[in-house]
Amino acid sequence: MERGNWILVTEIILVGIPTTRALGGLLFFIFSLVYLVTVLGNSLIIMLILMDYRLHSPMYFFLRNLSCEVLTTTRAVPKMLAGFLSDRKNVSFGGCFTQSYFYFLSGCTEFIVFAVMSYDRYVAICSPLQYPTIMTSSLCVRLVILSWVGGFLLILPSTVLKVGLPYCGPNVIDHFFCDSAPLLYLACADIHIIELLDFLSSLVLLISSLSLTVVSYVYVISTILKIPLGQGQRKAFAMCVSHFIVVSMGYGISIFVYVHLSQKSSLHLNKILFILSSVLTPLLNPFIFGLRNETMKDALKDNLAKGWNFLKGMRSK
Repeated sequence: MERGNWILVTEIILVGIPTTRALGGLLFFIFSLVYLVTVLGNSLIIMLILMDYRLHSPMYFFLRNLSCEVLTTTRAVPKMLAGFLSDRKNVSFGGCFTQSYFYFLSGCTEFIVFAVMSYDRYVAICSPLQYPTIMTSSLCVRLVILSWVGGFLLILPSTVLKVGLPYCGPNVIDHFFCDSAPLLYLACADIHIIELLDFLSSLVLLISSLSLTVVSYVYVISTILKIPLGQGQRKAFAMCVSHFIVVSMGYGISIFVYVHLSQKSSLHLNKILFILSSVLTPLLNPFIFGLRNETMKDALKDNLAKGWNFLKGMRSK
């Protein structure tokens, strides 16, 4: 459809990584395997927390929601996998915006959940006697709802402005998915205000949630150091180190990618960081939280044993 000299964009072509058919097949196999392990690992965490009474506490409630966020964030990976095998890497204009919106919605919510989890650890370690009365189930549910509503409201204004822009070509995005910056550069209009709005919203989200996380962990670490050396101190450190590792990776990548006014010069680097944030980091999530957590490991062993005994009982009938 033309308007003057413009050709309005109705379809987006995702470049991804130009490969030969053989290399594309190899990359498809590798990333499919990683994606499968990611989905199964995080799904296992969710099911364990739902099934095992030992994991029915605020910390694991937030961990379950974080695993749901991780699975949502990987929604861009299937399109990347399809691109390895297909010569036609296209997506509809509306589908592109939908993918971008929900990707960033889940990402924003994830950072708010990081801050909520750090507050939970602060209360658990710094005020353990008051923990049951402060971190009630109703408060936990409200905090998760607040995380989703906060993410929704934070990215809604710039998304509405982007949808209202005229997009007149070219219709090619040098990325695996419809990232905000390369999609915005397809617009044939002044985008400086929207770039500034994206920058400010990213800054507000990352700095506010990171500040709360850092402050919480300063108090947590200072409290742990006052605990006499021994099992209590090691257990307290073990409770926090897994969360700190995941938070550090998430904040480090996102601040590097999104907190600067213009992202045009770093689009190729952003593809590499996208693989780290949407493929490798979610893969590490179940290993970091599962293998480093004794309660999670005990719950997994017990539930596997129950499942095996159930199967043996079914076979004997």
